[in-house]
Amino acid sequence: MPASTNDPNLRSFIETTPDSHFPIQNLPYGVFEHPRFHEAHIGAAIGEQILDLTILEAKGCFNQSPLKDRRLFSHPTLNTLMAAGRPIWTAARQTISELLRHDNPRLRDDADLLNEVLLPMASVKMRLPVEIGDYTDFYASKEHAVNVGAMFRGKENALMPNWLWMPIGYHGRASSVVVSGTDIRRPLGQTKPDDADTPVFGPCRLMDFELEMGFFTGPGNKHGHPIPIEKSSEYIFGMVLVNDWSARDIQKWEYQPLGPFLSKNLGTSISPWVVTLDALEPFRCAGPKQEPEPLPYLRSPGDYAYDITLEVHLRGENMDQPARICQSNFKYMYWNICQQLAHHTITGCNIRPGDMMASGTISGPTPDSYGSMLELAWRGTKPLTIAPGETRKFLQDHDMVMMSGWCLGDGYRIGFGEVRGAILPALKG
Repeated sequence: MPASTNDPNLRSFIETTPDSHFPIQNLPYGVFEHPRFHEAHIGAAIGEQILDLTILEAKGCFNQSPLKDRRLFSHPTLNTLMAAGRPIWTAARQTISELLRHDNPRLRDDADLLNEVLLPMASVKMRLPVEIGDYTDFYASKEHAVNVGAMFRGKENALMPNWLWMPIGYHGRASSVVVSGTDIRRPLGQTKPDDADTPVFGPCRLMDFELEMGFFTGPGNKHGHPIPIEKSSEYIFGMVLVNDWSARDIQKWEYQPLGPFLSKNLGTSISPWVVTLDALEPFRCAGPKQEPEPLPYLRSPGDYAYDITLEVHLRGENMDQPARICQSNFKYMYWNICQQLAHHTITGCNIRPGDMMASGTISGPTPDSYGSMLELAWRGTKPLTIAPGETRKFLQDHDMVMMSGWCLGDGYRIGFGEVRGAILPALKG
């Protein structure tokens, strides 16, 4: 029987350091371009290298049952793989793991094949890994919801009456989801200053980031047939880091009565590597106690929080080095990913392979774990010291925001790499 792909004792013939985000226990999927070929290929990350799965599939390395003739990796996105379902995901991961193990000579000792399918990460350009049909953004961190509610409604009315009963969400804009490294233009829009009688038009003044994580859905469900909470994890392929950029002053003026619109459709950045739920399995943990007890359709069997350390770094235009401004953890999320998916489909809404759902801002219990500049600088009333001579109330032009995340195992870590983007000046309106 093959060894578990999560075994902490597994070793690859490709050396990785203990602090690498991509040991053999991880094997996340991504889509990349390389000058060697004309079309995008699918790869798995291992250390500082990319294993080209498109070429390996063409050479017959995935011909065993149940992968035979499926052509999972001959596409420019991961959607076909996501549509295949969990038994196929597990079999593909097992095959890739076996090919990379230190005691398997098939790839290790074939110098010509290895030269063809193993590429340095620095030599490729990462692409958006998924063709995203629909994107939903949740508001699932209690600490964040309380913080924002207290700012605008006072502590006594911080949480709206429905918040503790269901995962609150809104439908975002899939077309403006971009891969890490894509810079974001400061948007133009309507705002209404507190001392003005009418709105004004111009560049956003209160530009913000939001520390989030997102998950991609797999096979999908038939329209009219909800996904039961006890089966929802079978429909979740994997996760990425998300920076859901936010124009706070535009949002303040537009969000009532229907919620965010132009303040959120300007861009959502994701990390290029999709870490599978199989890789994250050892890091499942209990989430916060839910009181009141959720309604039966939202009662999650088992623990589906994940112990994922998250960090945000910021580097201003005049800074030599980035500075860490936030450290949080995905385990703080009040509503877990299974509850989010079950709630999303309870009406019979159908999801499709590659749909993306984001967590909403992930804030922890202490001020240094708040996941947005809105909270870190408390609506601009407590400017945040970034570095000597550098403070921020909100993001400035040319600020670079970098987010990273990882799970700590026994002598290894399962990482997500990084999502980064800089703020470009607004166009002239």
